[in-house]
Amino acid sequence: MAPTGDSDHYKPKDALHAGIYSGLVMGGGGLFAAAVKTSLERTNVGSWAVFTKNGGIVATFAAVGGAYEFSRIAAANLREKDDHYNAAIGGFIAGSILGVRTGRMPRIVGYGALTAVVLAAYEYTGGSLRGKRKDPEVDEFARKEMLRKNRRRPMEETIAEVGEGRSIRPPGYEERRRARLKEKYGFDVNPVSADPDKA
Repeated sequence: MAPTGDSDHYKPKDALHAGIYSGLVMGGGGLFAAAVKTSLERTNVGSWAVFTKNGGIVATFAAVGGAYEFSRIAAANLREKDDHYNAAIGGFIAGSILGVRTGRMPRIVGYGALTAVVLAAYEYTGGSLRGKRKDPEVDEFARKEMLRKNRRRPMEETIAEVGEGRSIRPPGYEERRRARLKEKYGFDVNPVSADPDKA
């Protein structure tokens, strides 16, 4: 679930600055999309057709990005909570702007509702395609050490479940192996060492 903050811990953010910045970034994306659309025209339309013919794409991208970010942060500031409902409010306004290009009220409401549901669900499930965000308050090294200690098992327990051999050689393994071989086959095994000092 998305992080929820109480009114005591919420710090207000500058909605106007975030909205303008997001509008400029999304406007740049819209300019790129309009340039691609212009370059794929069959006739020679000229370089200014990005603005004259496909300028609506740039304006729509900028308006959607700016309105979403501004309304999301403004809702968070008014509610004094940073949760998925803010993304739903911003998504509804941004989706409504997408629907305004069609000029029909049912589509305006429908686009707004669809965008609100998708963005709220995305924010509710962690706001990342890689899964839930890690807590920024917890040190990553300390978290990994805690996980290692939490899953660490004593060597005796591992040997009791897996058994000796197959590269698992606890202390006294060679003596127990010699005793098993002597009991089963009736001969002593003298290990040969390549170390000249032990010979």
